[in-house]
Amino acid sequence: MAEKNKITVPDELKSTVAVTDIQEVFDGNLIEKAYNWGRRNSVWPMFFGLACCAIEMISTAASRFDLSRFGMEVMRPSPRQSDLLIISGTVTKKMLPAIVRLYNQMPEPKYVIAMGACASGGGPFKEGYNVIAGIDKYLPVDVYVPGCPPTPQALLFGLMKLQEKIDNQKISETSWYDKENAGDPIPIPVLGPDIMDPKDFDKIRKQAKG
Repeated sequence: MAEKNKITVPDELKSTVAVTDIQEVFDGNLIEKAYNWGRRNSVWPMFFGLACCAIEMISTAASRFDLSRFGMEVMRPSPRQSDLLIISGTVTKKMLPAIVRLYNQMPEPKYVIAMGACASGGGPFKEGYNVIAGIDKYLPVDVYVPGCPPTPQALLFGLMKLQEKIDNQKISETSWYDKENAGDPIPIPVLGPDIMDPKDFDKIRKQAKG
């Protein structure tokens, strides 16, 4: 399509309307754009609230904030049907093994949002004996939503940032389509007198023998 005849799509319609030409189809960009467009508008979060942030997450899903605009209104109770894990609240050491196990059960591609100060870094309970100082010590976090607790508007902004990340992903570069580089399940932490990360077991054994 000649540059002078190129159609300009208004900003408010760019998320739902795509204008292309035959050359873009041949280049392969259209397929990738259509694939990412479908994924960004059908993200199913897992309904998993931990503390006061969960109340704001539930409010976001109510009619006032209209989460269905993003194709995310179907909150699932099962990790097998979800591709977004919203960690909304305080992560305790007793809850951590269950969270990692649920994350491993989610199919690829999957994403994690750390909602609130507690999930992002421990919040006011950071020095607590039973609190994890940030879920990113055990799970890969894609978006951090600050606040204590964040407002529904803040969570919506975090969801839009996740959509931007999905828009920029390339099928040829993603790990979930590469059998050789596909990530192994994250080792589930062991709850004992304190939380123990299986990645540190060799170091723990050496220290115990020494």
